[in-house]
Amino acid sequence: MRKWGFLLLASVLFVAPLASCRDRSAQTGQTTATTTAQGQSQQGSSRIDTIVSRGKLICGVSGELPGFSFVDEKGKYSGLDVDVCRAVAAAIFDDPEKVEYRKLNAKDRFTVLQAGEIDILSRNTTYTASRDTTTGLEFAPVIFYDSQSIMVKKDSGIKTLQDFAGKSICVQTGTSTEQNLSDQMRKLGVKYTPVVFEDVNATFATYQEGRCQGVTADRSQLVSKRTTLPNSENNVVLPIVMSKEPLAPAVKSGDPKWAEAVRWIVFAAIEAEDLGINSGNVDKLVASTTDPNVKRLLGKEGDLGKGLGLPNDYAVRVVKKVGNYGEMYDRNLGPKSTLKLERGQNRLWKDGGLLYSPPFR
Repeated sequence: MRKWGFLLLASVLFVAPLASCRDRSAQTGQTTATTTAQGQSQQGSSRIDTIVSRGKLICGVSGELPGFSFVDEKGKYSGLDVDVCRAVAAAIFDDPEKVEYRKLNAKDRFTVLQAGEIDILSRNTTYTASRDTTTGLEFAPVIFYDSQSIMVKKDSGIKTLQDFAGKSICVQTGTSTEQNLSDQMRKLGVKYTPVVFEDVNATFATYQEGRCQGVTADRSQLVSKRTTLPNSENNVVLPIVMSKEPLAPAVKSGDPKWAEAVRWIVFAAIEAEDLGINSGNVDKLVASTTDPNVKRLLGKEGDLGKGLGLPNDYAVRVVKKVGNYGEMYDRNLGPKSTLKLERGQNRLWKDGGLLYSPPFR
């Protein structure tokens, strides 16, 4: 009996670990299969599928900045940031009006995007390292190269940042502007009082009331908001450059298919201007061009659109319905707008600017 008892005990001791190994193997296999399935599911679904199913794009904008995004008394949105939204809708739906706009302040814009309440953020947002790597954003190409400056009353006698010693400066919180101002004043050893607001209108209204001696923001924003102030000619934007401010649209990170689509829609508008394609000649070029670069961009050759999950003629839709980058700039910020901003760094690379699209091939 002792012999049989010993053999039984040995069997239990030998088989049990094997069974345990099999269980762990099975669990590991199940976990791997589950992870793979989840990964495939995540890879297979994209925000762009949701947008197509919904039938409209939801775009986060400021709505308070003429030239970039502004809503008039009739509820109509316009501006360069708005045209980015319209271009994406045109590429997807062949209809630039299929956009629902959400007005967002600077502080809430990232939270709303991360929560998935909007599809794209097109709200004069500076492309920075921390926002790209830790805020959960995926930036599209820069659509406006800007810099930070400061506006004062003409009769203030203020000409430099050192002149603000002991004075107050209005600034919008939750922006890179607030951080840049702090860095510059700390570097110069100037003690000042920041007066911060979440709302851009409150920021400029307080400046207008004289409760701060200057207001700082991106140079384009200062020029834009100056047009909305009473007696705007009594205010001057000082020739001070505090920082680089490359402004770009952004989407929530983790969705490469959607990010690539937005990226190449923006590039298509830039490349169209580079190739001399505009809203007035695009139809003719589609019918008659023999230029292989133009044919690829317009979807007459190759499958570049399909590779993005977009119609192969998506660039035609963008240029025909919204225009190339130069047309967007001219009507919103340039000679056809009230702001009449020089293009400067926002010219194409071949004209001495910084705008450049990778090849469409």
